[in-house]
Formats: sequence, structure tokens, C-alpha cells
Amino acid sequence: MPSPRSAGLVAVLMAMISMISMASPGTAQARSATPETASRKPDPVNLTDLRREAEKSSQALADATKALEQRQATLAKADKELKDKLEQLRTATLELSKVRQPLSDLVQSLYQVPSGGDMAPFFTGEDDASNLQALSDMTYLVSGRDEILADAGRLYQEQQKLAAEAQDLRATKLLVEAQLSVEIDTLRKRSSTVVQSLSRALVKLGVRVNQGGRSGAACDPTKVSSAAQYPNGLLPTSVLCPLQQRGRELRADAAIAFVALNEAYRKRFGKPMCVTDSYRNLAQQQAIFYRRPGFAAVPGRSNHGLGLAVDLCGGVDVFRSVQFNWLEANSKKFGWMHPDWAYHSPFEPWHWEYDPKLGSLL
Repeated sequence: MPSPRSAGLVAVLMAMISMISMASPGTAQARSATPETASRKPDPVNLTDLRREAEKSSQALADATKALEQRQATLAKADKELKDKLEQLRTATLELSKVRQPLSDLVQSLYQVPSGGDMAPFFTGEDDASNLQALSDMTYLVSGRDEILADAGRLYQEQQKLAAEAQDLRATKLLVEAQLSVEIDTLRKRSSTVVQSLSRALVKLGVRVNQGGRSGAACDPTKVSSAAQYPNGLLPTSVLCPLQQRGRELRADAAIAFVALNEAYRKRFGKPMCVTDSYRNLAQQQAIFYRRPGFAAVPGRSNHGLGLAVDLCGGVDVFRSVQFNWLEANSKKFGWMHPDWAYHSPFEPWHWEYDPKLGSLL
């Protein structure tokens, strides 16, 4: 029979799964409503909101993953505790069997004579001394039998306690595993909904998400950690999101922020930003370094090689032009900035960088 505690845990588990299953469709629909609305209106403000929502979703997924890892560590500890309990239970069962064997032998010796009961084997009808000795032996055996019975009772109670604890641990493990499964599924669905809405918005704004045979995951901001695994200048196409400017690409989070910034720029100046360079692979960075010494970072150290920098033209490249001043005043709203070194050493008004930390604060 299941213990009251484990039965309660299972009941809570079933109620929780039922409630989450009923609530999930509505929740997903509610969450997807705003991003889908944003994707229908290529307005800079709405696109920025959608980008922020995608970044928040990415951060929430990262935080939840960390929490789940901690729970999994707790689950592993509980699993070890369960194994220890089961081993204790096995040991107690063996010990109980050992204790019961002498008791069984004693009972067999007491009842081996078909008549006379417990007294028959001891009273032989001989002299009083023999009968007294037999009575003494019987008293000793009965006393030993009582001790064995007490030990057996104690071990039986311990066995029952360990069995109940093991059952509770199994129920707890089942509950935690179910919670992990439901939470992971919910987070994946939420992330997928936001990313799909974001991809639709990017496509509507002219970003060819699947350009060059890449999958939509290249513009998924929740996958930027995979880009960080590659060396500077060696990022594969699968982690680079194309821009509206043909042939240009950046890391997903930088690209999404740049598209939002580009839409705000288009609204102000009536045309998109002019981009001369974005992500550079290692070979391209080496070529520029040798061609323009002093005006390019050492190969393997440039933010271009991380997919986090662009070189601009169309007026932005002219220091203190209207375009430069506007971008300087507004770029940080989108996570982009003109780095301090580019104001003087070397002087590069055309160079702008995306700061993931700055973007996460928006």
C-alpha cells in the first residue's frame, strides 16, 4: 500500500500536469499575440519591442536552464539517497532473515515431539535434578526466544520504515521529473513562438532569413551562445544572420538590433543605412590589416570577426555630419555605440559596434 505522503505527492503531480495542460494553449496564444501584431506592422518601435521580447525570452530561457540544472543536481542527490535507502532495506532484510533462522530452529526443537507441547522434550520422568536441569534449559531457551522475537520485531519495523522512505523518494523523484518535463516543454514552446514571430517580422522588413541556404536559426537570438563557441573570424554561416543590406551579416542579436536601428534611421532620413562592411572572416581581416596598417585590428581580435561591428557610409562616415550626430544620439537605444577609441585612435567615424551588455539593459 502506498504511504499517505507518497499518495499525496502523486495527487499533486496529477493535478499540476492537468492544470498546466489546460492552461498551456491559452498561455501560448496570449504570449504570441503581441509579437504577431508587431510582425504585421513594420514600425521601428514595434520591431524594437519584438527584439527586446526575443532577448528577454533568451535570458529567461538561460535562467530557467540554470535553475533546471540545479534541480537536476538535486534530483541526482535524491536518486543517490534512494539507492542508499534501497541498499539499507536489502541489508535489513538479510539481517532479519538471519535472525529468524535461529528462531525457526528453536521452534522446531520445541515442537519436534508430537505430544507434550513445549514441556515434553525436557521432562523425561527421571530424578528431580534432571527435571530441574531440563526446566532451567527450557527457561533459558524461552528467554532467548523472547530476545529473538524482540529483535525480529525491531528489524521488521526498521524494514517497514525504510520501505516507506524509499517509496516517498520514488514519488518525489517522479514529481520532480514531471515538473522538469513540463517546464522544459513550456519554455521551448514560448521561445519558439517568439522566434517565429521575430522571423516573420524580419522577413517583412526585407531580411532574407534563409539566404545562402541557412536556416532560420541563424537569426534566433536564443542561439547566440553557439556563436561564442567559435574563434574570432571563423564563425560559420549557420550562426550569422543576414542584414537588409545585401551581402552583409552579423551575429543574431547584433543583426536584429541593427535592423531595428536601420528602420529608425530610414524613418528619419528616408533611406536605409549604407553599410560597407559587417562580419569579416579571418582571411578578410588579414587582408585589410596588411592593406591598411594602423586602421584595422590585429586579425583574430576585431569585433568584425565576432559579427558585432559594422562600417557605415552615406554620411555617417563623416564626423559630426547630421547622420553621424543622429546615430550617436540614438544608437544606444538599440544596443549600438561608437566606441571611444574610434573618436581618436585610430579615428574611424564609420565604425560602430553592438554591445550585448548594453542591449540586454534595454
